[in-house]
Amino acid sequence: MNDMSDKRKKKSEITALFAASDGEIYDAPGVEALARIDDRIIELEPEDLIPLPETADLMFLPDRKAIGRNADGEIVELDGVAVSAILPAGYTRLFMPAFKKEKNAGMLPLYGYTAVVLYKDELYAAAVYTDENHKWDPAGYNTGSLKKLVKQVKKDLPDNRLVDHLANCSLEWHCLTAQNIFYHRWEAGIPTSPACNANCLGCISLQPAECCPSPQERISFRPTVEEVASLGTYHLQTAPEAIISFGQGCEGEPSLAADTIAEAIKQIRKKTSNGQININSNAGYTEGIKKIVDAGLDSMRVSIISANDESYSAYYRCSYTLDNVKASIKYALEHGVYISLNMLYFPGFNDREEEAAAWVDFLREYPIQMIQVRNLNIDPDVFASVMPKAKGELLGTKAFIKMLADSRPDLVIGNFSHYQGNNHKV
Repeated sequence: MNDMSDKRKKKSEITALFAASDGEIYDAPGVEALARIDDRIIELEPEDLIPLPETADLMFLPDRKAIGRNADGEIVELDGVAVSAILPAGYTRLFMPAFKKEKNAGMLPLYGYTAVVLYKDELYAAAVYTDENHKWDPAGYNTGSLKKLVKQVKKDLPDNRLVDHLANCSLEWHCLTAQNIFYHRWEAGIPTSPACNANCLGCISLQPAECCPSPQERISFRPTVEEVASLGTYHLQTAPEAIISFGQGCEGEPSLAADTIAEAIKQIRKKTSNGQININSNAGYTEGIKKIVDAGLDSMRVSIISANDESYSAYYRCSYTLDNVKASIKYALEHGVYISLNMLYFPGFNDREEEAAAWVDFLREYPIQMIQVRNLNIDPDVFASVMPKAKGELLGTKAFIKMLADSRPDLVIGNFSHYQGNNHKV
């Protein structure tokens, strides 16, 4: 068998899946699976695939017909809707599911849809493994002991509204950073701000009523300094490799609560030198970031989708500019804060030539220490309808990540905040 026929045979073994009306997922023998990048339908190669992670979920896509390629090379509709994998943290998707959208189809919920296929009689996803994820393995969360642990922390910190809020986030919304408060370990979220200075297209805590429902419920009150400081001190004193993080999925922009956070940091550091204090921020409110940095911030993770002004503004729809973000990063770096970028990743967008070139320039100018690649949770068609059209060719996800690494050999590329130890300024 020659190389071309062998390659064709391997691709024909990548079989399409569909969800039938009975809710079951089936394969379509003889129909080759297809995938999507940007608005293009592509064929998958064996090297695009990894075995579906054990903790991944499968989800069907309503109002979207599954499609594939038959033996004659024609694209055909299957007798059911498209199927997607929802990957656990630590994996970066390469391609999205291919489908034919039906007329009057509703908007998809906010998830990171990934192409999934049958290959070698097993389920495979179009993705790459990009960070060791034992701390964030879903199997270690939502355990039978969680309710008991919640009751104990409520007893330890009575009348603290943040504890009640995070208990709800843990038990109802299954938020992992909230649950870490009660498991007494690692990174734990402390929300502080119900307000935001951006209107992100894929915001997970606040969406217009006519849109898809948000997967989290935004905090509805403004915690006091005492509530923040007592919870922060409690976690840093009781957890191994402890991180407290302001700026969670259940809140707006934490730097808008800069006065509260800054004073809470000062109070926390009077009581303990343990652990790491972090903020997850869009970094658009530079004056607020400066106050928090000056109070003794250890690390900052900046949410960012693009280093191009046009693309950035299209997604964040904000009251500040990318230059404000850069000014915040510059100030934090100058004051010894460890900076990571929470890069919202959408295959076919971030890996465009013009986006990649902007990132190389950005990384040369701002010596941030880490990039956390995060699959963007959004309906692909909604995203494509809002963001600028491509001006250059696609590099592909693997080539894009390699280009980032090659541009800065000291740069850490992964998916999670990494514990930095007691690097705070005392």
